[in-house]
Amino acid sequence: MGHLSLVSKYNVPGPRYTSYPTVPYWDSDSFSIDRWTASIQKHFTVSNTPKNNHVSLYIHLPFCESMCTFCGCTKRITKNHLVERPYIMALLKELAMYTEILGQKPVIQQLHLGGGTPTFFSAENLEELLIGIFTLADKAADAEFSFEGHPNNTTKEHLKKLHRNGFTRVCYGVQDYNEAVQKAINRIQPFENVARATNEARAVGYTSVGHDIIFGLPFQTNEHVIATVHKTIQLRPDRIAFYSYAHVPWIKGNGQRGYSEKNLPSPELKRLQYETGKELLLQAGYVEIGMDHFALPSDDLYKAQQEQRLHRNFMGYTPSKTDIMIGLGVSAIGDSWYGFAQNVKTLKEYYELLRNDTLPVMRGHILNQEDLIIRRHILNLMCHFKTSWNSESTQFIELPAVLSKLEEMQQDGLLTISENTLTVTEAGKPFVRNVCLPFDLRLQRKIPTTKLFSMTV
Repeated sequence: MGHLSLVSKYNVPGPRYTSYPTVPYWDSDSFSIDRWTASIQKHFTVSNTPKNNHVSLYIHLPFCESMCTFCGCTKRITKNHLVERPYIMALLKELAMYTEILGQKPVIQQLHLGGGTPTFFSAENLEELLIGIFTLADKAADAEFSFEGHPNNTTKEHLKKLHRNGFTRVCYGVQDYNEAVQKAINRIQPFENVARATNEARAVGYTSVGHDIIFGLPFQTNEHVIATVHKTIQLRPDRIAFYSYAHVPWIKGNGQRGYSEKNLPSPELKRLQYETGKELLLQAGYVEIGMDHFALPSDDLYKAQQEQRLHRNFMGYTPSKTDIMIGLGVSAIGDSWYGFAQNVKTLKEYYELLRNDTLPVMRGHILNQEDLIIRRHILNLMCHFKTSWNSESTQFIELPAVLSKLEEMQQDGLLTISENTLTVTEAGKPFVRNVCLPFDLRLQRKIPTTKLFSMTV
């Protein structure tokens, strides 16, 4: 079947699989904060397991000075910087509550500041947050600390203070360099700003600088993507996330209504944009990592893929994993491997619950045995484009039915199935979300009747 025919055939709504089960399929009715904390404590017992007390920390800093209309994150638009200190105090209280649950001082293996715009906060306030964190927790010897930086407001002072506190990786949101596209998504930032922020990070000592670029944006042509990728290659970031714009206005309300459906590229053009950009990146020496990510062979993400330790979570792809990821701040999601929990989404509720010494969790899911098996298969596919079921612990009753649903994709040359292994082919990599869909038993048992997910292509 021709490539464009495959695009139209497989362009269906589907999750990005940063978790399994996906958030709309969490069983919040049987979830409780007690079950969530028990799932954390399950790991955090004194044992001979190396690094059993190591955790990852995701901190959501929601404030932005202006609304970027492509963004699907929880954010609070304000120019009032007096909001910074109360929020920092709340984050530290929430972390203190988790250290009490853990029963011992955690060791931070990974720390990521996301948003929102983390660099909305002053460099001094971010340093105060970090000093507070490391009175409650220790830092792992081989820790990986990263943050999302806005090229327009990440200062040398931000870079220096964060680097002094252990940060070695920064990722800048670039999206697209064309002015018409930038205007449509309300993200005006010239190439010079990105170049300055990138070069300053390297001068300060950051060992991994990443850029996020997006295809499928309103008014974006294939020529825009080519020009953006060429400019990106000039700065040679260590990592590049090159991903599809998720148009989900039914979830994000007014945030994604600065343009209409007719201003978006067709699925066929989106796929051409990706294939064109991917080819340019490969020619420039980048290696494709998982879905929609590229890295230079010198970067840890490439090494993690080669050593089969690549992991995927709510922060995207990471070179390593801990059993526990604690999410702090509004809307942040935590992961104990056996369970997920998401915080409330409004500052008012967040502050109120913490004042009452209650974890600010609004919903979650405790994984059953089947979930744990399916989670492993979907992670294998998303990280390594391959999964197998050669042991009892990786098998489940519906496996024959799942493989039957994948036969057509095998006939289309997108995957191969041997006796106990499924491998996604090179041609199938852009469709890996589609390969995961039949494994997603919760979705298969209850096909959504309303829009839940963005399109897979």
